Amino acid sequence: MHRFTSPKAVGAAATAALLSATLASAAHAANMSFATPGDAYTLDPHAINNTFVLSILGNVYEPLVRRAGDLSLEPALASAWKQTDPSTWRFDLRRGVKFQDGSEFNADDVVFSFDRARAGGVKNMLTTIDSLTKVDDYTIDIKTKGPDPILPQELTSWYIMDSGWAEKNNAAKPGSADNKTETFASRNTNGTGPFKVVERDPSVKTIFEKNATWWDKPVHNLDKVTFFVIPNAATRVSALVSGEVDLIDGLPPQDAERIKTAESLKVVSGPDLRVIYLQPDMARDELQYSSVKGKNPFKDVRVRQAMQLAVDVVAIQQKVMRGFSVPTGTLIAKEVNGYDAESGAVIKPDVAKAKALLTEAGYPDGFSVTLDCTNDRFMNDEAICIGVSGSLARIGIKVEPRAQTVGKWAQQINPPGYNTSFSLVGYTPATYDAHNFLQTIAGSRNAEAGRGVFNIGGYSNPKVDELIAQIQIETDTTKRLAAIKQAFQIIKADAGFIPVHQQMIIWGVKKNIDVVQPADGSLPLRLVTVK
Repeated sequence: MHRFTSPKAVGAAATAALLSATLASAAHAANMSFATPGDAYTLDPHAINNTFVLSILGNVYEPLVRRAGDLSLEPALASAWKQTDPSTWRFDLRRGVKFQDGSEFNADDVVFSFDRARAGGVKNMLTTIDSLTKVDDYTIDIKTKGPDPILPQELTSWYIMDSGWAEKNNAAKPGSADNKTETFASRNTNGTGPFKVVERDPSVKTIFEKNATWWDKPVHNLDKVTFFVIPNAATRVSALVSGEVDLIDGLPPQDAERIKTAESLKVVSGPDLRVIYLQPDMARDELQYSSVKGKNPFKDVRVRQAMQLAVDVVAIQQKVMRGFSVPTGTLIAKEVNGYDAESGAVIKPDVAKAKALLTEAGYPDGFSVTLDCTNDRFMNDEAICIGVSGSLARIGIKVEPRAQTVGKWAQQINPPGYNTSFSLVGYTPATYDAHNFLQTIAGSRNAEAGRGVFNIGGYSNPKVDELIAQIQIETDTTKRLAAIKQAFQIIKADAGFIPVHQQMIIWGVKKNIDVVQPADGSLPLRLVTVK
């Protein structure tokens, strides 16, 4: 027998359930603290396209289109979008949204943020866009340079700022990618997101509080979150075990078993979209930090191929990463659109062949070079550099690791200086599509076109550039994937980059905390609950 329930009764029940949930959430509002090896070294959302910086700022600022916990697309400051012709996208903006200082969000802020971002270190996110036009206060049109089949995916890390707030505080222009030029926005925030920054002590801690006027319905139950910077891994683990923090990023693989067996702790791990790779300087005629004078050995493909044959990525996985990595022969992760297993096949080390190539290139005794690394950005980053040093020593290339905090490292190697001869780098395609890596990292440097902005080593191949342009506008999926595959095969043959591995994300977390761990390595506080 089916009982009929009136719509009014259903509505009353739903209201009561919502009220109950709201009261329960308020009753269980909680504080949380987390620690990572490095800091978000700027709070300016348009200064640099850095995965960690943008993931932290994603709790304060918001894009038009955001990623859900499973990385699918969902509306954020845009409530809907559609293509009105092959090169035009119309976005309906969400009404009733306020910035954290109480000012209203509208199309003027989107136009301002577009112009500001194109003048900053995130310009590569917007390179396919020809123009952005305000239709009315809550509608914008984006015109692309030819068809762009993945435009919404390209906007998920482009954050919208309050034009009035920025102009009032002399922050209409973004800070620089190397963090040497700061503005008011480098240390202060005013977003539309679920949290706001209430205290900032760079390289020490940042305190977030819940944004009570956030437009979306909170899933989290957090009132206050304290983000600590603890570079030393042992200290970070001790802080978790002692209860000083509730979650740590960059849990060392060697400590994973200890955390797993602790009564009140758990390990949360999964694949990371970031690939770690080595990049030699191929742009300069003479290396800045090398024993070779008057020429650049990295301009010779035989030298690069010798290095590619010498670096034992499987040994690094086993000895340095203790299994918490996926060795690879390509520069994008398996989960990124465009990944190809053939390109991803690991190159088997061959020391004899590598030595023969070096001799053929005129370096029978090898040479020395400085390898610029971070010691607080990637899991075991400094140890990876030491492992690479050991691998290359077998063929006579003496690598001297220079490990620095990510803030100092970024100031040195980032544009416009690219002040390095050999660097350990990692990249997560913001769009989760191969084109983003190709456009930002592998394309020939062209600041005006926004191509190759973070091509630290200056790799350049005209055919790859042609393919990048083709991939950008190709709407036929089969042809697009074929072009992506061809581009990565050329890059692999050129050995302009030496892939090491796809990272794993490893967090140590208290058992009373439910978290979502996206494969992009972000920590969306809006999806955290404390029981």
